Amino acid sequence: MTIVFSFYFLVLGLLFGSFFNVVGLRVPKREFLKRKRSYCPKCLHSLSWFDLIPLISYLFLGARCRYCKQRIPLLYPLMECTSGISFMFSYILLGFQPRLVLALLLLSLLHIIIVSDLNYMIIPDNVLGFFFVLIMVYRISVPSGSWWGSLLGASVGLIGTAMIIMLSRGGMGGGDMKLLGLVGFALGTKLLLVAFFSAIVMGAIVCSVLLRSGLISRHQPFPFGPFIAAGTLISFFSGAKMMEWYINRFFL
Repeated sequence: MTIVFSFYFLVLGLLFGSFFNVVGLRVPKREFLKRKRSYCPKCLHSLSWFDLIPLISYLFLGARCRYCKQRIPLLYPLMECTSGISFMFSYILLGFQPRLVLALLLLSLLHIIIVSDLNYMIIPDNVLGFFFVLIMVYRISVPSGSWWGSLLGASVGLIGTAMIIMLSRGGMGGGDMKLLGLVGFALGTKLLLVAFFSAIVMGAIVCSVLLRSGLISRHQPFPFGPFIAAGTLISFFSGAKMMEWYINRFFL
């Protein structure tokens, strides 16, 4: 049955991943509800169901729009695959337990954030607000630690990032601050710090490589949301073990 459910979560992640791509692309432009059907952003032709099968349509169409032959960005199928694989491994690692719900909520939120931030350098407030309500409902339905821990984590995420923004004079954005506040609310202070530290390390490495290769300039804005997303997932699945190793290594 594990294989069956793993396949189920893989397909579920692929389907939701396709939807999350649409949300991440439309919400920042405030057109999520303006057009019910998906369309090609180049020729504006409405897409049929067989143009929207996750991953399969991308491969079958040769990575191009059926109507205008505009190349479909690799980000779309890549995020669909990432969503499918991450849903599947969340089930494999956690099984059917309440924590799986929180994992899927975080994966869904972070998928939308990555697509939005990479395309527009925007982390939409309405997306954060929507998932804040869902995580709040989860915390009410599945008590796991004190509310004080969640509120403290949210405060550290918001206030700590606000201080960084002021000291760096815009080194991070308001969307990053709100996202880290939500991550702190979901995970608590300790795991928030692991997520933030992981994001900083990954962001520094990637930016250094891009700077040295000349792909970006030193003063060019760079989206930090994807690194927060990656750091959050690392912290969610491995943060407790990382903290235990660190304490045992340096303090015991």
